[in-house]
Amino acid sequence: MLRVLFAGTPEVAVPSLRMLVKDTEHFEVVAVLTRPDAPTGRGRKIMPSPVKMAARELGLDVIECDPADECFLSALKATGAQCAAVVAYGKILRESVLEALPLGWYNLHFSLLPQWRGAAPVQRAIWAGDEVTGCSVFRITAGMDRGPVLGQSTVTIGAHENAGELLHRLAEDGAGLLAASLQALDEGVVNAVDQPAGSYDVAAKIATQDAHMRFDVPAFALDRQIRACTPVPGAWANLHPHGDDASETLHVSKAIPADMTVDESPRNLKPGELHVTKHHVWVGTSTDPLELLVVKAAGKREMGAPEWARGAHLAEGAYLD
Repeated sequence: MLRVLFAGTPEVAVPSLRMLVKDTEHFEVVAVLTRPDAPTGRGRKIMPSPVKMAARELGLDVIECDPADECFLSALKATGAQCAAVVAYGKILRESVLEALPLGWYNLHFSLLPQWRGAAPVQRAIWAGDEVTGCSVFRITAGMDRGPVLGQSTVTIGAHENAGELLHRLAEDGAGLLAASLQALDEGVVNAVDQPAGSYDVAAKIATQDAHMRFDVPAFALDRQIRACTPVPGAWANLHPHGDDASETLHVSKAIPADMTVDESPRNLKPGELHVTKHHVWVGTSTDPLELLVVKAAGKREMGAPEWARGAHLAEGAYLD
């Protein structure tokens, strides 16, 4: 039986933790390492991470000591862990920590390495228009996401799937891959393979400003941007409801390229120009319009775009930029 330290923080790490705990034939999760409690939600209430809450529910010890502190190595040694399973822990580990476990530290990363190393692989894959992505389990080394790979699995990205939906699927799929890879490691039936050398796209974190929608691009590109930024940080634009300089923020969480076979679909909209009917809201791009499906105005709840438009009292010439 492999003695495993689990390190993770957000909700996407919980399926892997639960799977390792459930498989008592092959694993003993000896402790959990997670980020400190942090302000969460609109009220900024101090809350434990989803992984910490799951660990408490499962009756697991939680290591509170930061890996950067000197106390951590002694706390790690006391667990008796042979290796560590890492899923979205969110902190770089120093070399002495990586060398402290006999079998090493292994990370579940949500891309097909070496493509999309970095903080936002799922979002960047959608934004780039990738049709296939997946999960990789690799041994953590000093380079960012550059260690040798134990195993990979692939999934097809849905045509209208956003980053949150895809990440949820990968978290479930990756939990099985992580467990299988660690079991193979323990049984000595897998060899880690070095990642091929070369230049690959890096999955930089998406900032709020990156999520500012552009309308001078084709509809398919704007659709990708919205899906990549949903649910966080959330795609947004400046709404000019009266067609003048006065503006307010509008978030868009779901949209699709317009079906131009529908008779009422507008033609020749300028980039950012809004066109509203009883059941549809379209916005112009550099090609065909994009139909807005779900939006959220400042201070309002999320709602269907036609419902929002009825209450927004948009003037002739209203636009987004």
